[in-house]
Amino acid sequence: MSCRALNDDGLAEEAVQETFLRAWRAADRHDPHRSSLRTWMFSIARNVTIDLARARSARPQSAGREVEPTRGAKDTAEESLRSWEMEEALRRIGPQHRHAIVETYLRDRPCAEVAAEAGVPEGTMRSRLYYGLKALRSVLEEREWTG
Repeated sequence: MSCRALNDDGLAEEAVQETFLRAWRAADRHDPHRSSLRTWMFSIARNVTIDLARARSARPQSAGREVEPTRGAKDTAEESLRSWEMEEALRRIGPQHRHAIVETYLRDRPCAEVAAEAGVPEGTMRSRLYYGLKALRSVLEEREWTG
């Protein structure tokens, strides 16, 4: 995640190290009833990635290179993080619902085509899509997603 968001291998390595350091220091604050360890670690990684992207965009790059615009670095990092959060939320819903959403919304395929491929009536696929979006919305609200 960090490598894609930061577009810099060295900075991504720094993000991983900083993520584990922050997790180690805050281990006593993790509440397993509130979120899984994985979700907690990813939220730390998200914050570290944003911090590093902002810090990089605030300081000039090495001599001889143009400084990247601040807005571009921030947008790229935030877009990558939103994408990661959506992937994570999709993993938390049922496989039939996930399939319906991915195929119709993300791959922009007609519902009838996806239903025929899955061997179910179109109405069933539409129902999976409806309840899948409802479940996805619930997961995103639970994760306090702001995308």
